[in-house]
Amino acid sequence: MKTFGILLGLLILTGACHKEAGEGGKSVIKGKVFVQDYNTSQTVLISEYYGPDIDVYIIYGEGNTYFNDRIRTSYDGSFEFPYLAKGKYKIFAYEKCITCPSGIKEVILDAAVTKNKSTVELPNLVIKD
Repeated sequence: MKTFGILLGLLILTGACHKEAGEGGKSVIKGKVFVQDYNTSQTVLISEYYGPDIDVYIIYGEGNTYFNDRIRTSYDGSFEFPYLAKGKYKIFAYEKCITCPSGIKEVILDAAVTKNKSTVELPNLVIKD
């Protein structure tokens, strides 16, 4: 009976150690924001560049709709979310949208950290300005 109690305790402890997506790991998700600058009617492309000082958001896990963290891009459009655990994530930024009631819409990239101590490099997050 004592052995059963020890085994049950170990089982509970191991189950409690399972981490969800989010902070607390040693992995990194990184990428760059690429801006396509259009005229006011969004029909003519004026210029393209890696966007400095742009807000980039991350959502931890699936089923969440509110962001968990926000950073700003560096001078070269790069961003990095460090200290992440294994799991699924959504990375997004806002772009201008002339047909949207709010005037903006989100551009979302899905990301997954599948190994501890790994770096996930995303394709460019392309937004219209």
